[in-house]
Amino acid sequence: MGRGERPAKASESAEVEERLLPPPAAARSGDAGAGGGRRGRWEKTYLDVLGVCCSAEVALVERLLKRIDGVRAVSVVVPSRTVVVEHDPAAVSQSHIVKVLNKAGLEASVRAYGSSSGGVARWPSPYVVASGALLLASLLAPLLPPLRWLALAAACAGAPPMLLRALAAGLALDINALMLVAVAGAAALGDYAEAGAIVFLFTAAEWLETLACTKASAGMSSLMSMVPPRVVLAETGEVVSVRDVGVGTVVAVRAGEVVPVDGVVVDGQSEVDESSLTGESFPVPKLPPSEVWAGTMNLDGYIAVRTTALADNSTVARMQRLVEAAQNSRSKTQRLVDSCAKYYTPAVVVLAASVALVPPLLSRAQDLKRWFQLALVVLVSACPCALVLSTPIATFCALLRAARMGVLIKGGDVLESLGEIRVAAFDKTGTITKGEFSIDGFHVVGDKVDMSQLLYWVSSIESKSSHPMATALVEYSQSKSIQPKPENVTEFRIYPGEGISGAINGRQIFIGNRRIMARSSCYTGPEMDDHKGASIGYVIVNGDLVGAFSLSDDCRTGAAEAIRELRSMGIKSVMLTGDSRAAATRAQQQLGGVLEELHSELLPADKVGLVGDLKVRVGPTLMVGDGMNDAPALAMADVGISMGLSGSAAAMETSHATLMSSNILRVPAAVALGRRTRATIAANVVVSVGAKAAVLAMAVAWRPVLWAAVLADVGTCLLVVLHSMLLLREPGTGSWRRRGGEPEACRATARSLAMRSQLDGALNGGSAAESAQQGSGGGSKAGCRCCQKPSEPFEQEHSAVVIDIPSADAEHPRATAKGDATGCCSAAREACAAPTTVTSVDCAPRGCCGGKGKGDGRVSARTSCCSNGGGGAARDSPKKAGKRCNARCCSSGK
Repeated sequence: MGRGERPAKASESAEVEERLLPPPAAARSGDAGAGGGRRGRWEKTYLDVLGVCCSAEVALVERLLKRIDGVRAVSVVVPSRTVVVEHDPAAVSQSHIVKVLNKAGLEASVRAYGSSSGGVARWPSPYVVASGALLLASLLAPLLPPLRWLALAAACAGAPPMLLRALAAGLALDINALMLVAVAGAAALGDYAEAGAIVFLFTAAEWLETLACTKASAGMSSLMSMVPPRVVLAETGEVVSVRDVGVGTVVAVRAGEVVPVDGVVVDGQSEVDESSLTGESFPVPKLPPSEVWAGTMNLDGYIAVRTTALADNSTVARMQRLVEAAQNSRSKTQRLVDSCAKYYTPAVVVLAASVALVPPLLSRAQDLKRWFQLALVVLVSACPCALVLSTPIATFCALLRAARMGVLIKGGDVLESLGEIRVAAFDKTGTITKGEFSIDGFHVVGDKVDMSQLLYWVSSIESKSSHPMATALVEYSQSKSIQPKPENVTEFRIYPGEGISGAINGRQIFIGNRRIMARSSCYTGPEMDDHKGASIGYVIVNGDLVGAFSLSDDCRTGAAEAIRELRSMGIKSVMLTGDSRAAATRAQQQLGGVLEELHSELLPADKVGLVGDLKVRVGPTLMVGDGMNDAPALAMADVGISMGLSGSAAAMETSHATLMSSNILRVPAAVALGRRTRATIAANVVVSVGAKAAVLAMAVAWRPVLWAAVLADVGTCLLVVLHSMLLLREPGTGSWRRRGGEPEACRATARSLAMRSQLDGALNGGSAAESAQQGSGGGSKAGCRCCQKPSEPFEQEHSAVVIDIPSADAEHPRATAKGDATGCCSAAREACAAPTTVTSVDCAPRGCCGGKGKGDGRVSARTSCCSNGGGGAARDSPKKAGKRCNARCCSSGK
């Protein structure tokens, strides 16, 4: 059976909260003074600082803020123009911090909780406007010579922000100081037009770069803006701040509202759009006791949620902190570029001084102006801003792109390693397979105990575990009217890769695979038929084998396709499992034989050894797993990816990336993103260096043009930012469309209909499994045909999925014909709660419920909105009730 058991859910959640990510500063307290003086409450303040253009301003910001009493830590995220200050609000206020930064001309503002980056003006500053207007007027100098002085006025009008930052930086040779030297040199040589052009080009390009960076960081800024700042208490109806909501509080979430905090549903039912966290476009049915996450959208019903975490420790808050931590971690390429930049600027400044002084002294040259102009061009080229930005801005955009598709990557090093992967190793249970086991057989061995006693022992011990196999065993016992009593279990232990054990009434009980028999001093066992690939488990009591059982599990949807995509990228795929060889072979058969190597019956140490062998034999290795027994192998691999919210805390902590959903197709997408990131960084570096080399070559071969050097410098920065922003888009298209050609929305249709069927079956006493089978059987085909191709006109006739709703007076919805689509129009349950029939008919070009006759509502899988072709309440109920339509049948992949 080879399972790596996970701890119980409560302790696992605590580990994720306390170990994977540190608690937010606002929740931590520390000594404000030495010797255990007064206690100060440390909190984080997020600032939008427009003056942070490159790494040169990072040292300036840190120097300004760290000397303030009460500031403990300062973190600067250059690509998003964000400064995070950890401080004691009793010692220093937010306004004082902002005032210190603004005195240096850094244009800082406080970002309110739950808001996106709003400090960036869409229009240029008055300095840019004034400089540009004066420079434009100076172009008329050939007609009216006195107007040439307006160019000098243009330089003076736009220079104050540069001057303030240069003075605040002291003697540092940053971009502001270099530009001021260039402006002063051009003015001293009488080239007032060049002086004005330098200032205008620099300030205008800086504004454009800020706009581009703001656009690039919109995804990061929207993480916290997804969470509403205020919530409604379910019991009293009182509206309170989300930060004042404690654990265990019941809050109300109405249709169309965003879930404010993590919790479990205690009342009501609805469908929730979790795409903001998982990247999956289909809604997920929720009913007691389903888990819901902060930042997800309640689509079409009322739910009451009991909170399980504070707002600052919610899933979306932890996502934000994880992405910020990843942004602050420097990759190998960035460290190399930064180390080179430290020596680049002083070397170029020395070279510029040599160009200005040495040739005139040696040759007594008459053309001193040309040498000084050439020296100024070299001096402007001393700023390595574009080179320094080439890596972090690309990494920033790639991390945001990964977060949008439900993959949290823990730093730039991981991104670079993803681009180098040559072999991918997969765990089986819960990774390649669904982790949803069914019991094929349960037998008493030797008639030593009766079946009810055996099931009681097994269910009581297994109920203390959260492994999928444990869930299946507990549910099987309950179906036989046996209720587990975990409180009677003592000495509970987990043996990764083997099984579990516990004591009940003095009896020592072991449950697991064949290895657990040796641990329990039982060396004989029955030969069970495993030709179907079932996982075999044994129950040993006081050294005697008393029971055996078999379980089976199916592969995840998309697992074979993910492995084929990896193969098309030249990546070899292998399976590492602690399960039996028969179970591994069965999974390989379900996948169509796409795996190149199978390794079964492995202990955690064996997986580590095989990962190390793959690294030596093939190259950089990716490991994907979810259980506690996968944690050592995840840490050993060049890149370890854990299966997100369904995975164990140990796997999430030791992995380098986390999938927020169970969609294994995100793995090849993450590898492709890593490769695109490496290519983008390489292109950025080449452009950054090439532009400066071209300007210097032109200056030496032809004549020095100072404004061209400035344009090359700031223009290259802007070009690097815009090129890096391409990482935010889906390769080859701007929509969520898979490389195979089917839109994400079409794939979502069948899954969404199947989940709705399961929900309705559970509520109405029907067979959920039967409904799901019908929904997936018919819905999958219909779902793949439901979306109209962009090239086809709406009036074109072709087959579509339409759900006929002939009446609204039936007691229970039921699925018939080609699939179960119950609840497709659940935003108006009063109008749509009727027997439904899915048929394949011509496209109705009206809304989702665009029926033609009165009382003949139709739900078309072609659109993402609900309306009713008939009259009366059926037509108006979705909108007038203020409910949000959830018909996701054809959302164009958005």
